[in-house]
Amino acid sequence: MTDLLLAIVHHLIVFGLAAVLAAELALMRPAAMSPPTVKLLGRFDAAYGMLSLAILVVGFVRVWYGAKGPDVYLHNHAFWGKIAAFAVVGLLSIQPTLRIAAWQKGLKADAAFMPPLQEVGKLRRLLLIEIHVFALIPIFAAAMARGIGYGAG
Repeated sequence: MTDLLLAIVHHLIVFGLAAVLAAELALMRPAAMSPPTVKLLGRFDAAYGMLSLAILVVGFVRVWYGAKGPDVYLHNHAFWGKIAAFAVVGLLSIQPTLRIAAWQKGLKADAAFMPPLQEVGKLRRLLLIEIHVFALIPIFAAAMARGIGYGAG
């Protein structure tokens, strides 16, 4: 039962991460940028950070305390591909998070603050790359669920 609950929570968090990324992408458009949008982006980015931390905790609890045990995961190339994709997504998210935080400060100093549209476009492209790399995570998970990658190391 513990393994089932961990799996459910793990999947719900992943879906939450995907939803937050999609929402950030939808908001991160030069034509849609406004002070309320900047504020909302800050909230979504904070949720993204919390969900990212939660997925790490729940994921590694599954590895060590789930029904399969760590040997199944730690000797699976698909698992390490999934971890690598997650790490790349995390690295790609640093710049948007820093810029959104800077925009939040700008908004606190000036209620009419608007981020430079060129910067918004650049961050939108970065979010698109992030989403494409994020898509690798369920691909690797599906491979793992079918025993692909196990024992190859």
